[in-house]
Amino acid sequence: MFTGLVAELGSVQKLARQGNSYHLTISARKVLENLKIGDSVAVNGACLTVVRMDNDGFTADVMPETVRLTNIGSLNAGDKVNLERTLRLCDGLDGHIVSGHVEGLGVISSRKPEGIAMVVTITTPAALLKYIIKKGSIAIDGISLTVTEVTDTTFSVSLIPHTAKETTLGFKGVGATVNLETDIIGKYVERMLTWKKPSGKQAAPLDMNMLMENGFM
Repeated sequence: MFTGLVAELGSVQKLARQGNSYHLTISARKVLENLKIGDSVAVNGACLTVVRMDNDGFTADVMPETVRLTNIGSLNAGDKVNLERTLRLCDGLDGHIVSGHVEGLGVISSRKPEGIAMVVTITTPAALLKYIIKKGSIAIDGISLTVTEVTDTTFSVSLIPHTAKETTLGFKGVGATVNLETDIIGKYVERMLTWKKPSGKQAAPLDMNMLMENGFM
């Protein structure tokens, strides 16, 4: 589990392809502290497992499912990536609950300054857009951000100067892809409301009667 607060910008050393999978090697400093083989690191919002490491960075395997759903397969040597270590029980939840399970790609359609901020608008597949609400949370390349506007095809976020300076969204231009993970709570609520039993019958509706009958009220 992550919070969407990027610890540092790492640099891609090498992306080695093996069939439809990859070995990704990244230079880093901050996230290496107490890091060990088998630990998880979010790379542009995708949870990857460390398989090798040294004093300058780490290597992670990237499976085909991750290649299909993220922009990791298009990375090149020298590209910057957002890095975050997993949430510890003693840490504060300053962002929002992020699983590191990227659901798909968005495309930056505009960047417009607004006072000290930069408003970034992202064209998004309808399958993901339905989970995105105004003033809700979204993880973009692993960055926890608040949604400022939603349309039928896009959503927007506003970046403070610190976020623009310390993450990939500060330099990605129009047409660039970004990894998206929507708020996990909305997806579970939808599943509870639409789930059907193995018999094919619709499960009991999530309403006041159901909550009272099961001791929630």
